[in-house]
Amino acid sequence: MTQSDDEAARNARHRERMQRRKAVVDGRIKDAQDERGVLLVHTGNGKGKSSSAFGMVARALGHGMQVGVVQFIKGKFSTGEEAFFRRFDAVRYHVMGEGYTWETQDREQDMRAAAAAWEVARALLRDPDVALVVLDELNIALKYKYLDIEMVLADLEARPAMQHVVVTGRGAPEALTEIADTVTEMRDHKHAFRSGIKAQKGVEL
Repeated sequence: MTQSDDEAARNARHRERMQRRKAVVDGRIKDAQDERGVLLVHTGNGKGKSSSAFGMVARALGHGMQVGVVQFIKGKFSTGEEAFFRRFDAVRYHVMGEGYTWETQDREQDMRAAAAAWEVARALLRDPDVALVVLDELNIALKYKYLDIEMVLADLEARPAMQHVVVTGRGAPEALTEIADTVTEMRDHKHAFRSGIKAQKGVEL
């Protein structure tokens, strides 16, 4: 067999595999006809949870959708996401945290901040005009029991039928992941911070 014949055979095998794959994918697309708001949870120790959520904010804006953002825990420093998305009238952006828990060192203060943040989140979750709600670092507030999990779940499940919600943060509680439609866990293989590289604008901030 010549090199040309070998290449042609390889191309033919590839085409056959892709045809089989297309048939499978087309079948799944045909079966997935439900259209409703979905609940996504981004958790795990790796980077990218909030970044992915804000990527969805950009995507929603591209479709002319209204978006609500509530940031739990975070709040003591400005971020590129906040500076950018506050430019859009279609984004309701709320930074409600008092800072990271190891900085505040005040559980009662953190609980008050979380309760206030949830009132803002609840208003967004009841507004059918808001197509996407990002609850950034809510998992942390739930992990430390700053908020009642049953209340949070009830509000999430009572939201408008077509509203999408993204919840981020490490340590997502099992009760939340059970009702979620999509759960993604970010894994931490390597991190620049552990090599002495500080958090920098455009990457972490």
